[in-house]
Amino acid sequence: MNDIARSGATASTQVVPNNGLAYTVLGRDADGERVLDAVGDHLDGVPEGTVDLLVDDLAPVAAREGVDVAVGFADRLRERFADEANRVLLGCSAECSAELLSRLDALVDADATATAAVERLSRDDPTTFGYVRRHWAEAKRGIEACDRNYPQSKQVHAALTDPETTPRTLGATLSGLVTLGALETWGDTVGPTRYDLTAYRPDRTSAIGAALEADDVEE
Repeated sequence: MNDIARSGATASTQVVPNNGLAYTVLGRDADGERVLDAVGDHLDGVPEGTVDLLVDDLAPVAAREGVDVAVGFADRLRERFADEANRVLLGCSAECSAELLSRLDALVDADATATAAVERLSRDDPTTFGYVRRHWAEAKRGIEACDRNYPQSKQVHAALTDPETTPRTLGATLSGLVTLGALETWGDTVGPTRYDLTAYRPDRTSAIGAALEADDVEE
């Protein structure tokens, strides 16, 4: 927490020199245009193409104001700063609905949204990120080979030939793909997690794989 009053009346910018960080608190009631104006203030005078813009999570905006508002904000952000920013990355947590994910994918480069999601998972859950980075391709093969609509991880594993994973490590990988928006779980159950393969998104999985491979190259 900080000592800035969380009010939508006045924007207040704080600079943390030792960490090279500047942040602006707008308050919970700030609308999308005030957010865009604050971003514009930060980019004023910055050389074009030297800054990446990352929206950490659009799910709260969609939950509070609706999917149309969240998508509209993302679209305005891209249009307004397309020439100034190096990249505009739109992040979405596990709480993002299938409708929001689909509309964001149609709005922006799927690789950009996948990259933002991978970066978020790496930061927030490095253990699961490690499983996904190692086993995403095998998980993809298992999903596409499985003939069940709502399997457990062990049933997806059984569809593989000569797997490198175990049912446990494959399950951790599938869980990561759910977080990354490539897959969904099915229903509420007190037993083992079941995955909804009818909601599987192969293009999203391929984009995630490309983002993971790029991350390996950068390391």
